[in-house]
Amino acid sequence: MTDRKVRVRFAPSPTGPLHMGGVRTALYNYLFAKKHGGDFLLRIEDTDQTRFVPGAEEYIMKSLEWCGIKVDEGIREGGDFGPYKQSERKAIYQKYAAELIESNNAYYAFDTAEELDGYRKAAEEKKETFTYNPATRTNLKNSLALSVDEVKQRIDSGEPYVIRFRMPENDEVVMHDIIRGEVKVQTSTLDDKVLFKSDGLPTYHLANIVDDHLMEISHVIRGEEWLPSLPLHVLLYMALGWKDTMPEFAHLPLLLKPTGNGKLSKRDGDKLGFPVFPLFWKAPNGDTATGYREEGYFADAFVNLLALLGWNPGTEQEIFTMEDLISQFSLERVTKSGSKFDPKKAEWFNHQYMVQKSNADLAELFKPILAEKGLTTTDDIIQKVIGMIKERANFAKDFWEQSAFFFTAPESYDAKMVKKQWKENTPAIMADVKDIIANVKDFNAVNAKAEVVAYIEAKEIGFGAVMNALRLSVVGAGKGPDLFEIIEIVGQEETVKRIEKAIADIVK
Repeated sequence: MTDRKVRVRFAPSPTGPLHMGGVRTALYNYLFAKKHGGDFLLRIEDTDQTRFVPGAEEYIMKSLEWCGIKVDEGIREGGDFGPYKQSERKAIYQKYAAELIESNNAYYAFDTAEELDGYRKAAEEKKETFTYNPATRTNLKNSLALSVDEVKQRIDSGEPYVIRFRMPENDEVVMHDIIRGEVKVQTSTLDDKVLFKSDGLPTYHLANIVDDHLMEISHVIRGEEWLPSLPLHVLLYMALGWKDTMPEFAHLPLLLKPTGNGKLSKRDGDKLGFPVFPLFWKAPNGDTATGYREEGYFADAFVNLLALLGWNPGTEQEIFTMEDLISQFSLERVTKSGSKFDPKKAEWFNHQYMVQKSNADLAELFKPILAEKGLTTTDDIIQKVIGMIKERANFAKDFWEQSAFFFTAPESYDAKMVKKQWKENTPAIMADVKDIIANVKDFNAVNAKAEVVAYIEAKEIGFGAVMNALRLSVVGAGKGPDLFEIIEIVGQEETVKRIEKAIADIVK
C-alpha cells in the first residue's frame, strides 16, 4: 500500500433494489477504509437515465444504514468532493471528454444505432463478429475517417454523436489487482468503447475514472464483472495524465447460487425461499421482493454472513462483530473464486446472534406476534418463555411455534405420541397427577416436580410413562423445554384444566 490516505467509494446505480452482492461490495470497502483510518464514500452513478428507478437511491442508503455501514461522504452527508451524484456532474465530464479529443485519445463517432446494427448483421452472415476497433474505425463514420470540416459541419448542424476512446493498436496493458495479481491484456482484443453518449451524459467508463480521480480515491474495490473494463480504465488514467495517482484495484469474486453454478439471482431466492436483498422492496410497477430484515434476520448476523462470503480470516472463527471485522479484514485474504451462498448457513448465523441477545430484547420482537393473536401477559413471563425456547429458534417468527403451548391449551394431541404413551391406565394416573398438582403449596416448578416424583416413586410407576403423558396433556406433543418450567408458567389452575381436558378428550 502507498502512503496516501485511504479513500474508497461504493458507487451503485439506482436501477432497483440493492442485491446482497452489492451490499458485500459496500461492506468490504467500508471494512478496508475503517481498518486503515480512511473514508468511505457513497456515490450514486445515475448516468444511465433510461434505467433509473424511483426510490432506489433511498433504498440503497437505508440498506447501508441497516447494516451499520456508515457513510463518511455522500449525497446525504455532503463532503468536500461533491456533488456525489453523477447526473449533477455533467459539466465536469464534458471538460475531460474534450481533453481526450484534444490529445487524440478519443474521437467523435456519428454512426447511428441502425447503421451499427447493420454492420453487426452483415458480420453475422459471414459468421464473423463486428467490433468497433482499430481494424474497422477508419472505414466508419467518425472524426478519424472524416475531414475536419465535415466533422465540424456535422456537430454544428446538431447531428447526434458519441465520443469513443481511441484504443491503442497492438499494445499490451499490464495491470495489478490486489486479489488476482498481475493481469496482462492485448489491446487488439479490445474495442473503442463509448465514453460520452449522444444524450450528453458520460458512460460509466469515463465518469467513474474522472470521479475517482477528482475524489482522490485510493482503492477501487468492486465486483469481478468490472475486470474486463480494467484495461480501458487504466488506459484512460494514462491518457488523462493521471497514471501516478491512479488508485489500486481489487476485483471481488462473484456470489454464487447454492448449487455453485452461476451468479446468485433473485430467481434463485424465489425458487428456494430465501431473500437476496437486504430490505423489502416495492417497485414502481407494484412488484415486490422480500428482504433479510423483514425475514427476521438481525443486521449483525447478515453482515457477518456476508463478510465470510469471499473473505477468509485464516482461522476457525466464524462469529465477528463489526469491530472484529474491521480489525481483521484484508483484501489479500479475499478469494479469487466465486463464493457459494448457503441458505442454511445463513439461518445458522442468525441463530448464533439470536442466542447471544438478551431475553428482554427478544421479548420486544415477540410482543407484536402475541398481540396479533390477541394475547397479553407480563414482560417477566415473556422473557422467561424466550429464555427457554430461543435455543430452538432461528428467527423471532419461530417463537410462536416453539411456545404456543405456554399461552394456549392444546386443541389436538400428537397422534403418534398418543399411540405410544397413552395406555389403558393413563387416565387414572393423570387423574392422580391432576389432584397432586392442584394441591401443591407454594406452586412452582421445583415444588410441583417434587410432589409428582414422590407419587411416581410411591406407586412404583415408570417415570417416563407418567412424564410423557403429562407433557402430552399440557403441551399436546412431545416437544418443549423442561416440563415443570412449562407448568410453572402455565400456572396451577390452567395445568389442572389441561390435564382434565386430556383425560376427557384423548381416546386411543
